[in-house]
Amino acid sequence: MLTGKELARAYFDGLKAAYYRYDGQEMWDRFASVVHGADQRDLDRLTALYPDIPESLIELLKLVDGTYYREYPADKVVFCFLGSDYEGYPYYLLSARQMVETRREAKEFFDYFVTREYDDIPVDEGVCDDLDKLDWLHFSDCRNNGGTSQLFIDFSPSVKGKKGQVLRFLHDPDEMVVVADSFDEYLQMLIDQDYPFIDEDSVEE
Repeated sequence: MLTGKELARAYFDGLKAAYYRYDGQEMWDRFASVVHGADQRDLDRLTALYPDIPESLIELLKLVDGTYYREYPADKVVFCFLGSDYEGYPYYLLSARQMVETRREAKEFFDYFVTREYDDIPVDEGVCDDLDKLDWLHFSDCRNNGGTSQLFIDFSPSVKGKKGQVLRFLHDPDEMVVVADSFDEYLQMLIDQDYPFIDEDSVEE
């Protein structure tokens, strides 16, 4: 089994290969020349809020501190870096600081999933039903600024879920589903599927 550092590196290297495979070498090289890892102070704040944060996510942030309108010294980065089970749809990685800043948004915007307010909205049975216990780490927004989909690590599952499972929110039609039992499993899923969110269209954009 790969360590968190090894898995993060394998994911990063595989993503580079996927961009190269679809003639996105120039796009990737420009991205790689601009980004840097997260500041240790930001990682410390994130870890303090989420003591059970997966090592693989920390290690990924040490390689790239966000791709979602992230202002690096050399340039602003808006770059498709992640995917989900939602076929062909790319996502951005939030920075360590953005993950801290959006900590409370889940309770504000996604309370109706937890309370099961609407019978016709699918919510995975692994998602808790107690808003006071809700503890989600928001780590990714989809390509249209998160309006259609967001990804979370869930540290407050129901008895039928698993602590650390990855949730995917989808809007219109709304749903909240578990896409992987852990962040490591989530990254490995994308690796095994050969980064399905990268294709000719996403590289051209």
